Amino acid sequence: MSTSAYAAFDATTPLKPHAIDRRATGPKDVAIEILFCGICHSDIHLARSEWFPGAYPMVPGHEIVGRVTAVGGEVKDFAVGQMVGVGCLVESCRKCSSCKEDLENYCTGGFTMTYGSPDAVSGGMTYGGYSTAITVDQDFVLSVPENLDPAGAAPLLCAGITTYSPLKHWKVGKGSKVGVVGLGGLGHMAVQLAAAMGAEVTVFSRSKGKAAEAKTLGAAHVVISTDEAQMAAAAGTLDFIIDTVSAKHDLNAYVNTLTRDGTLCMVGVSPEPLDTPLMGMVFGRKAIAGSLIGGIKETQEMLDFCGTHGITAKIETIPMSQVNEAWERVMKSDVKYRFVIDMASLKA
Repeated sequence: MSTSAYAAFDATTPLKPHAIDRRATGPKDVAIEILFCGICHSDIHLARSEWFPGAYPMVPGHEIVGRVTAVGGEVKDFAVGQMVGVGCLVESCRKCSSCKEDLENYCTGGFTMTYGSPDAVSGGMTYGGYSTAITVDQDFVLSVPENLDPAGAAPLLCAGITTYSPLKHWKVGKGSKVGVVGLGGLGHMAVQLAAAMGAEVTVFSRSKGKAAEAKTLGAAHVVISTDEAQMAAAAGTLDFIIDTVSAKHDLNAYVNTLTRDGTLCMVGVSPEPLDTPLMGMVFGRKAIAGSLIGGIKETQEMLDFCGTHGITAKIETIPMSQVNEAWERVMKSDVKYRFVIDMASLKA
């Protein structure tokens, strides 16, 4: 099936219109009309070959929400017309210990990314959500609560699960004191989710202008990270911190704000190496950890949690024709807090 899309044809030129082929609906497949797709910073990193060499043409997009248009004969959990989502993964080995524990995101046999991965089913490479339709194995399709705005729900498929997973893994709940470094696409989700879990949330930001916004999202405190006095006052107060910053920065300053046995979890990935503050970790048995999205089961749990609490991303919706401009604005942190592409603009 020929499908309209936008693609990167190399690491340096703007995205352009491109027609791609989607496979016919197999017995275990779900065919989806894409309504909205979020723009993730990783789309830019991957398309520009900043993490590793990209395969072109590349159709980015792994924050996908749409309506089911067809299901295979063996599909039981999805029906035509249902609101569904597709996140960062569309397949895994299904055999390794991680897959057997519903942690496909840590598949040691090699998971298949929604775009830019070898496609074991159709051949070639996978194409993502900057397109009007997609066909996905039922085991990697998520049910999106109907009470959520579908455009605002799209970033939950990456930004939402990327922050939800570590909060759950480190057992954040009522009484927890949680820090969030950075109030962007990931950070604003972390604040909402941690607050809904019952945590007392502190946001670290370089911008004084974000204090009111952070508190509107659920933060109890805002610390200006460039203010030495405010950082000193926060020393030893936090059980757990999610660091969403994807640029080089000083980790020691945040390790100092942890309690004994506290953890600083990295979900932002800097292209430059970061210094490890070993002395600050040793004196306090503190840890620096990392976390990568979540498995399918946990992603569904996150969506249901967001449905219960009415949580979506704060977004700016754009037509596909503005995608290149949006990418440049993402690089300048000029968005509150996530761009979402309205695919109706590509179908017109």
